Amino acid sequence: MRQSGRASPAGDRHWRGSARFAVCGALAFCALSLLVDWDAGSLTLLRALLWLTLSAAVCTVLLPQRVTAGPGCLAVRTPWHRRMVRTDALTAVRQYDGVSSHLVLRDNHGHRLELDPRILAANPLLWHELDTGVRRSLERGTLREGADVLDRLGHRIDEDTVRAVLRASGLS
Repeated sequence: MRQSGRASPAGDRHWRGSARFAVCGALAFCALSLLVDWDAGSLTLLRALLWLTLSAAVCTVLLPQRVTAGPGCLAVRTPWHRRMVRTDALTAVRQYDGVSSHLVLRDNHGHRLELDPRILAANPLLWHELDTGVRRSLERGTLREGADVLDRLGHRIDEDTVRAVLRASGLS
């Protein structure tokens, strides 16, 4: 028997591993700093609290953004805030290259979202939801800037997928 209701949103399938790495890195930093301070004989309650606070800050910095997509929406959640855009009402898409390449999406409700395009390349379901929403935006005429950016990104994702399939099948 099928359950009625909304389908679960597509998410970044690599997020749990990255979050686990962030937590383990912060715990290792905390354990080593407490151990070194204890070995030096200078560990006090105040210094232990300092190390715990710094470890929490390390975990927060290392924790990756969590990207989810559903029908007509794309959301990015960080420890500080959650941002969401309507992909079926996009007005502009820009890609900034450099040290940290990122996409900036804007919808006609005034919402703005930034995300790493590698997340879309690594998660076909996220890319499919975004691509479906972009097609609706184009049909409705709301997307006035950046359709070419998403077209190039789509071609790059398709090329990477074809290379991976050929490599896995032994044809390349």
